Amino acid sequence: MERIVHFMRQWTVFAVGFWMMCGGCAWGQQAAAGDRCAGLTAVTLEGAKVTSAVLRPAGGELTVDVKMATRLAEKLPAFCRVMVTDTPTGDSDIKTEVWLPVEGWNGRYRAEGNGGFAGQIDYEGMAVAVTQGYATSGTDTGHVDTSANTGHIDDGPKFALGHPEKVKDFGWRAVHDMTVQTKVLVKAFYGKAAEHAYFTSCSDGGREALMEAQRFPGDFDGILAGAPANNWTALISAATEDDKTLMASPGAYLPASKLPAITAAVLAACDGQDGLKDGVVGNPAKCGFDPAVLACAGAENDSCLTAGQVVTLKSIYAAKKDAAGRAVFPGYSPGAESAPGSWGVWIVGKKQGVETAMMYFGLGFFKDFVYEREDWNLGTFDFDRDSKRALAKTGEALNATDTNLKPFAARGGKLLMYHGWNDPAIPALSSVEYYDGVVRSMGKGEADAAVRLYMVPGMLHCEGGPGVTDFGQGRLAARGDAEHDAFVALEQWVEAGTAPGTLIATKFVGEDETKGVVASRPVCVYPQVARYVKGDAKVAASFACVGN
Repeated sequence: MERIVHFMRQWTVFAVGFWMMCGGCAWGQQAAAGDRCAGLTAVTLEGAKVTSAVLRPAGGELTVDVKMATRLAEKLPAFCRVMVTDTPTGDSDIKTEVWLPVEGWNGRYRAEGNGGFAGQIDYEGMAVAVTQGYATSGTDTGHVDTSANTGHIDDGPKFALGHPEKVKDFGWRAVHDMTVQTKVLVKAFYGKAAEHAYFTSCSDGGREALMEAQRFPGDFDGILAGAPANNWTALISAATEDDKTLMASPGAYLPASKLPAITAAVLAACDGQDGLKDGVVGNPAKCGFDPAVLACAGAENDSCLTAGQVVTLKSIYAAKKDAAGRAVFPGYSPGAESAPGSWGVWIVGKKQGVETAMMYFGLGFFKDFVYEREDWNLGTFDFDRDSKRALAKTGEALNATDTNLKPFAARGGKLLMYHGWNDPAIPALSSVEYYDGVVRSMGKGEADAAVRLYMVPGMLHCEGGPGVTDFGQGRLAARGDAEHDAFVALEQWVEAGTAPGTLIATKFVGEDETKGVVASRPVCVYPQVARYVKGDAKVAASFACVGN
């Protein structure tokens, strides 16, 4: 009998040991992860509280908000979904989510930023990250914005009206708090800290990215910043000046029906400057297009511009200046005005008086952030006065224009920026100006060790357009190699010290990477540009990166 009892004890020890070695196998892993996940509600966070921590099994049901926000909902692995409410001030109510993959964690943390006025967590970006093995997080930056769904200014950034602390939350505080809190939760869940931390986003998220590099150089090891709206007050002021010009009189308005003629004239003047006529201007900064060539010689029609429309188009292309003649913010680049999703959506709209995307930002910003008056209107706008007022009142909270990145670089931080030359939302030259400022502040050698800028011909806002524009910046599929994927290039720069060089962009059939490749093209490290040499124009190897 004693032998039987001894045998049973030995078997129990062996079975438990085996169970522990295999992680409890599938059931045990899920049960242990569930306990660890639920235990995160007890983690202490400074100025914040974990309100929910629930294990979401692979293939399990998602809440409606997440399911509607991501195309990857059905492919998500098992992860611990953590919800945090952050209240750094008495007027703050920041919602953050942290997603922690149960299996296959790659040891890295990747944060997702926001677009527009934020107000929504980027579930799509988080889904991509967690599917690829990253611990990830996102934040609404302290308010809920339904305008992304309705498209009406009345549903826009009213959170700022009379709430200066919420403006700070949106401007810089929420993303930093999210980052600090996520690192605590990652360590609590996995029992060790993330080996590396990354941030990736575009547009306002690009502004958030640069804000992190400038204000909190220790938050992230690598940052991928697309089309940054970092000079926020100047950007919105310049766009509002364009709005006022377009809406000043029927004779000044530039109808969308004339955009194809404008693009055709630009291409006729500048398309071949890169050695190839392919419907894309390789370097719009060197184009020198004069809208006067489109002036109507006779009766007005969609193939020509009236004198007032010539003035308007020149104004949209030109830098906006203050009363002393100093350039405040650059104008838009020529070459893709008529592309789907370009000027017709962002700048000129369907007809005069109809709110455009940039008008939505301008009205919302000056009504709710600057003047805090719902009766403020475009007709009262004065660029010199109001751009200065916007800067004085909100610049400290919103602008990420500090070009001294030495603290970020000193701790090994790497910043990879990209911008589409034909961005109809944020003028591409704004990124060129910021990068040039970094070089002046740090010196060329130190800047090269920490910063890269890629200017993408024919790309619109963050992605798409007539050019070859996919280099992994928004990819849903598995990450590629460092030559074809900007984020992988950033990781290798941080973790292996391999500085990124020329990237290879791809154009897919219907902008869908599952449908096949149309063409490939090099995206050069600024200030180099791609020039056609010889061979198949649809193959990247037929081009070379040369001096600008």
